[in-house]
Amino acid sequence: MPAPYQPIFEATRGRISESLQFGAVAVVDSHGRLLASLGDPQVVTFLRSTAKPFQAMPFIEREGQETYHFNNSEIALMCASHSGTDEHVAAVQGMHQKASLHLEDLQCGAHYPYHEATADAMKVRGETPNAFRHNCSGKHTGMLAHAKMRGLPTGSYLEVDHPVQQEILQTFAEMCDLPPAQVELGIDGCSAPNFASPIFHAALGYARLCDPFGLSASRTKACQVITHAMTSHPEMVGGPGRFDTKLMELGKGRILVKGGAEGYQGIGLLPDALGAGSPGVGIAIKISDGDPTGRARHAVSLAILNSLGAISESDPRTLAEFGPVKTLTNFRKLVIGESRPTFSLPPIKVEHD
Repeated sequence: MPAPYQPIFEATRGRISESLQFGAVAVVDSHGRLLASLGDPQVVTFLRSTAKPFQAMPFIEREGQETYHFNNSEIALMCASHSGTDEHVAAVQGMHQKASLHLEDLQCGAHYPYHEATADAMKVRGETPNAFRHNCSGKHTGMLAHAKMRGLPTGSYLEVDHPVQQEILQTFAEMCDLPPAQVELGIDGCSAPNFASPIFHAALGYARLCDPFGLSASRTKACQVITHAMTSHPEMVGGPGRFDTKLMELGKGRILVKGGAEGYQGIGLLPDALGAGSPGVGIAIKISDGDPTGRARHAVSLAILNSLGAISESDPRTLAEFGPVKTLTNFRKLVIGESRPTFSLPPIKVEHD
């Protein structure tokens, strides 16, 4: 059995490796074939916000977006860890108006926006953040709208045994090909239930999200609605300068990206993204130390996409601020080393249909 995590990313100073991060990766196609892995693809860990597209899926499968006339931008926001810009807040407020919800209904808490300029402007105005600014407010709004649409209690919408949360758990398990009883549950930072699974199964879930062949008609449509919304409105999924947003902008509808806290990254490649006839592919990445700055998971993501041929040789320059290899400088801009993935994958062969 492979070790749960292996050396995956390092930063050097001069000729010496100064810091080393460990991680695990699974690359799986929509047929359930493991295409590549690092560490143990069966290591179990929480997806955190990478689970958001699955948490939105039951509402979409019930055509809730049509009930409340949510547009693609708003559907993307349901799957987002948004930056809390004024644009994001206006979109969440619009969803609340359409579903006759109120700020007080949100149980996600509040924090200053990830977007520093917005946070700074709020502080200058003496404005404290409310729940609309929370990065998960779109997800919570979707859960509330789901409960309201079905005539279910909204005050307990985050309880594990609430019908909305039970349907989300069932849907997540089905997408990842797991019995619900094998999905470990925990409470996320926003107080919603969250899921832990082997990274192999999380990658499979992302592959099937992007390539839902063999699923029911309603599930297939829900997958297509979500992937289209996220890839056509990447600015709502993250925000200005964010990795998820910039990589989806580069992918132009071929790549779906959703990161999570504590070093988790999910990526899905849509059919034909790797050439005519290529199936959907899912990638799940976990950096074991939580990767506080995100530098490891971003660089590892780009290295794997290079190995798959999902991005061209010129594409990494568009995302050079994220890696995969970056020159490190000090406060005088003197070159002192570099940061880089520590693995080398051969070209990953994907069987075409």
